[in-house]
Amino acid sequence: MKYLTIPFLSIILISLCSWGIWGHEHINHAAVFALPEEMRGFYYNHIDFLTIESTGPDMKRSIYNDKSESPKHYIDIEGFDRPLDSLPRTTADKSKTYADSILQKFGSLPWQIQDMTTKLTKAFKDKHKSEILLLSADLAHYLGDAHMPLHTSLNYDGKLTNQPGVHAFWESRLPEQFGDAYNFNTPQAKYIDDVTKETWRIIKTTHQLADTLLAIDKRVRQTLGDDKLYKADVDGNVVKNRFNSPVQSDEYAIAFNKALNGMVESQLQKSISAVADFWYTAWVNAGKPDLNRLDDPELTADNKAALAKDYAAWKRGKLTKMKPDSDN
Repeated sequence: MKYLTIPFLSIILISLCSWGIWGHEHINHAAVFALPEEMRGFYYNHIDFLTIESTGPDMKRSIYNDKSESPKHYIDIEGFDRPLDSLPRTTADKSKTYADSILQKFGSLPWQIQDMTTKLTKAFKDKHKSEILLLSADLAHYLGDAHMPLHTSLNYDGKLTNQPGVHAFWESRLPEQFGDAYNFNTPQAKYIDDVTKETWRIIKTTHQLADTLLAIDKRVRQTLGDDKLYKADVDGNVVKNRFNSPVQSDEYAIAFNKALNGMVESQLQKSISAVADFWYTAWVNAGKPDLNRLDDPELTADNKAALAKDYAAWKRGKLTKMKPDSDN
């Protein structure tokens, strides 16, 4: 049986979870198998923790009401006073350029990714097991956010274009409804020569999808008509979820998913690859410490057969033993 570490409060469902709980859990889980053999065993020993803790950063802002946490999850490119390519590249340059109030308003996601990568590298160097695991899970969360197009736009929930609810619909409802057919197999982790450059490449590539996503949604809404967008009860009233938001109809979900032509699955796959790449890069930059020494040899031995079975399933594009919480 895999070693299971349960972080406090991480079983609580939250409404502010980017990518949805389903998405973040599947990203972290799948990334473990994309690691090289020297890392895979250690990460697999703690795959339950990494999966559940995938929503840890969202807990900080929703459960603990940490006001400093929220801007770490996004960057509203249009809100800054310059084009994306001219934004300060590093955390140091960012601090020299923008006041905290600006960053609090428009976000600091790319710089957060860089900071977390630095911290994870140090944790590897220090061979601090608990820090390695927690920082790995948190870094993965921010990388997942960086692949959600609306996390890079002022129009993050379609409110500027009369498309309310499109954010959660894209990142939560669609993967939960259609994710069983996704292919979770991705290339083996590769070393990132320039973490700063790669971080901004991800942000730029993701941001280029924001307008496309919104345009597709608007076209689908217009095609279906307002009366077919949301589920209705027997009395004809729009069904609301526990967050008092209207629940989109299956017809709307099917039409939107088809029109997106694989965008959600593609971004999820890119998230998995990025997580594995950044974990691997931090480990390499730390001198490739022997992670097997951080665990009881008996634990690794006990998990060997299960790892081989789950790795083989992942190679076929499938994840086994995934029963994540639903946030719909």
